[in-house]
Amino acid sequence: MDFRIFVEPQQGMDFAQQAATAQVAESLGYDGFFRSDHYLAVGPGPGLPGPTDSWVTLAGLALRTSTIRLGTLLSAATLRLPGPLSIQVAQVDEMSGGRVELGLGAGWYEEEHAAYGIPFPARRFGPLEEQLQILRGLWATPAGKTFDFAGEHYRLTGCPALPKPVQRPHPPIIVGGRGPRRTPELAARYADEYNVGFVRPEVARAQFDRVRDACRALGRDSGTPVLSVALVACCGSTPAAVTARAHRMERGEAELRATGLTGSPAELVDKIGRYREAGVERVYLQLLEPEDYDHMELIAHQVIPQTR
Repeated sequence: MDFRIFVEPQQGMDFAQQAATAQVAESLGYDGFFRSDHYLAVGPGPGLPGPTDSWVTLAGLALRTSTIRLGTLLSAATLRLPGPLSIQVAQVDEMSGGRVELGLGAGWYEEEHAAYGIPFPARRFGPLEEQLQILRGLWATPAGKTFDFAGEHYRLTGCPALPKPVQRPHPPIIVGGRGPRRTPELAARYADEYNVGFVRPEVARAQFDRVRDACRALGRDSGTPVLSVALVACCGSTPAAVTARAHRMERGEAELRATGLTGSPAELVDKIGRYREAGVERVYLQLLEPEDYDHMELIAHQVIPQTR
């Protein structure tokens, strides 16, 4: 099992803060630094100093880190066009020396689209599937050949399908979500990893079973997609420390315990074991207080070594 840091910069985190957190995560031995893809804060709060673009940010992080994996959880298909996105991901892959991963989802946050003048389609899974088809098709097109695509939502004509990413056949693609039918089908057909966020172990197990069933229906090895979860982390050496950290996160401790990794290091080790039994192979630790480096260090030194 590997562990990746996951942050939500739209809630209030500039590039310098993200770079510092990614560098600390790398120094502590975390396997990845991933960020959300939003242009508007979710829920109350000003979101100061304002949003940062995920792929612009990842390009900068590629030059400021050397070993840690980088990516999105998840880029919204509603915010992106597949052709330019293929260029962005391939370029960041080259800048990072082959360390980038693309998480891609259908998108859901209608308010951010209205705020920034981005159309929000009534149907979102169709565009997502076409984007997945186009990205894989562009990256698979041999150099010197062109790529064409005629779909309901996108049309590409004579695309040179350049640049190519460093990783071959392409950077890992992550598909995520809780949907009971379309999401597992898309993960089985197109993804290298399936992710479900903020659910109990039994809910994760049920979703993983749906992905495995969809793989078998397609004739794909049901063990090939990596299965992962995203969970809020709130760890403390004492009960008082856990309560204080939850308070600073502006979350109720009971809420965090219900669907997150909350408690002492021993409690986190036990709960991670339950997720492992449910089939989890990778954990994205969502940090709601991402500059709390003592928190990252506590988990890196007292939790992760007990769960490898």
